Amino acid sequence: MDIFQVIGNRRSIRKYKDIPVERQKIEQILDAARLAPSWKNQQCWRFLVLSDEGKRRAMLDAFPDDNPGKKALAQAPVVIVVCADQEESGIENGIEYYVADTAIAFQHLCLAAHALGLGSCWMGWYEEGAIRTALGIPDRFRVVGVTPLGYPDQEPKARPRKELSEIAFFEDWGKPYDNC
Repeated sequence: MDIFQVIGNRRSIRKYKDIPVERQKIEQILDAARLAPSWKNQQCWRFLVLSDEGKRRAMLDAFPDDNPGKKALAQAPVVIVVCADQEESGIENGIEYYVADTAIAFQHLCLAAHALGLGSCWMGWYEEGAIRTALGIPDRFRVVGVTPLGYPDQEPKARPRKELSEIAFFEDWGKPYDNC
């Protein structure tokens, strides 16, 4: 699949088939995440892969019941907890780059999953301390996001996106890119 197809067709998946994910595919996905760029090449990200049902369920209480992805976490055969070591990144202009670094790696992970026929869903609505406690993640690591991972049991339609003219400018701030 071409990179533009992967980007254009990826969707957040919240329903999964009861089919195990091959370890080779998990390793390919993690390797894609590992190759992401980072601030001063510090590579602050860490990935906790959970395939054991007990471990996956241990963290569910950290998610509010009205979080639409909570059922997906319980249903998916794999969950990946994406973390960052703040000490392995830096701050420039008041921006804590561990968030950006880890977000790029997380997106690589999601795109690689889609390219391999798997679904993912970036989840960020949870109680971080409860996840760290349930999974034994040291306090110095931030939980940046969590994703279920598995074979999709749904085909969501594309969500609306803003037009390029609303978000991109050419030469001068406010001059829409499409009017150049």
